[in-house]
Amino acid sequence: MMDASEAIPREEHEAVPQSGRLGRVIDRLAIIPALGLVVAMLILIQEVVLRYVFGRPTNWAHETTVFLCAISFVYGGLLCTARDRHIRVVLVYDLLPPAARRVADILISAICGLSSGAFAWAAWQMVKRSAWRPDGSFHLETSGSAWNPAYPGVLKVLLMVALAIMALQFAILTVNYARGHKGAR
Repeated sequence: MMDASEAIPREEHEAVPQSGRLGRVIDRLAIIPALGLVVAMLILIQEVVLRYVFGRPTNWAHETTVFLCAISFVYGGLLCTARDRHIRVVLVYDLLPPAARRVADILISAICGLSSGAFAWAAWQMVKRSAWRPDGSFHLETSGSAWNPAYPGVLKVLLMVALAIMALQFAILTVNYARGHKGAR
């Protein structure tokens, strides 16, 4: 029988308990950008058929697939944070005793949170230039291609939002690691 003080076993592919409710929401929503990758693949298959079988390529397929893949990469940062799968030097980390690992988790989460916040601020500076004209009117940056979608502007906004959420997720992780919170499911 499992003692109440033992950690709750979890799957490798789910949010860590310390990520809280936000981490669980991020984990559940991961299916959306994953489906975007499937849609991108289907668009590319369609484009190959249209181009090489019918000689009638589209002018939107390439930009749309790049956009869908970019969204999944941006979301991947959020998912890695919620699952506590971000980069760390495990050669050193794995050698640490549990108390030192806890301190390392607190420091790593705090530093990553500050970095994510700084990157979110930098992304905001980029969004200001790509979403508003000099006269103050709203207009998202477009690609400049023949189709000219607003994908670059939308992607910059999504990146800024993801970085802000990532900073919040790291703050939650920092607090929960500092409290020694294991989390409840």
